[in-house]
Amino acid sequence: MTGLASIRDLTVTYRRDGSEVAALKNIILDIQPGERLAIIGESGSGKSTLALAIAGLLPASARIEGSIDWFMRSPPTLGAKAPPSGRIEGGGKDRLSLNRHNQASLGGRDIGFVFQDPSASLDPVMAVGKQIAEVARTHLGLTWAQAYAKAKTLLERVRLPDPDSALHAFPHQLSGGQKQRVAIAAAIAAGPKLLIADEATSALDTIVQAEIVALIRRLVAEDGMTLLFISHDIALAAELAERIAVFRHGELVEFGKTEQIVEAPTQAYTRALLDAHIDLDAEPLLHRSRLNA
Repeated sequence: MTGLASIRDLTVTYRRDGSEVAALKNIILDIQPGERLAIIGESGSGKSTLALAIAGLLPASARIEGSIDWFMRSPPTLGAKAPPSGRIEGGGKDRLSLNRHNQASLGGRDIGFVFQDPSASLDPVMAVGKQIAEVARTHLGLTWAQAYAKAKTLLERVRLPDPDSALHAFPHQLSGGQKQRVAIAAAIAAGPKLLIADEATSALDTIVQAEIVALIRRLVAEDGMTLLFISHDIALAAELAERIAVFRHGELVEFGKTEQIVEAPTQAYTRALLDAHIDLDAEPLLHRSRLNA
């Protein structure tokens, strides 16, 4: 099966206090079309940096090495500060160099991004309906009337109560879970091939978190999207993903099918992540010796 994207030797370095810190180190990873892939790790593991690198949203100060090969019939359209489309090779393969010197700002049609905090990603002084409609109008070439009609349909799809009223609501008038639903609607408004959810549920309470995970699963299945789910919660990811990639200190330490990762992990760090997950009424997922520091 031809992949959607192939990441090779991806290294991202940030400058901090006069020194360089590697956030990602020589990452090699393939993303398959239509799959649900989870990227798991503790804070500082590099998982969010990976998401930002794929979406072309890394800060200009980041130093990037490596490449991402996209396998599409047309060049992918990425987010702001994205690398430009490179040469088109046989079989619809579009090679994108991650050289900062050749970057250009492109649109965001092919990759939808849901951030952790919807309050920060939504414009506080613009009605949410217009924010969703603006995405559809910009990337799909719709009229404002058509874009607002699509925005209403999307609000219905994310099951926001009273979509007609919600179109004219401002972010501060919505709950945290409702704002995240709006952010998801905006992220899928242009019909992206890849949806990236970066800790999209971590700021929500447990019940709303489960609802958002179910919503993402349904939308991904209905639209045939590929999902990249970023989380520190390996148990939550196991409920959603078909494959799991475990990151630590900027390195990919374990990668495989969800069943294999959960039931027979090969790395002590993965076992520690599993042991660290304790529900209110359950034993740890695995009883393993603790990972040595």
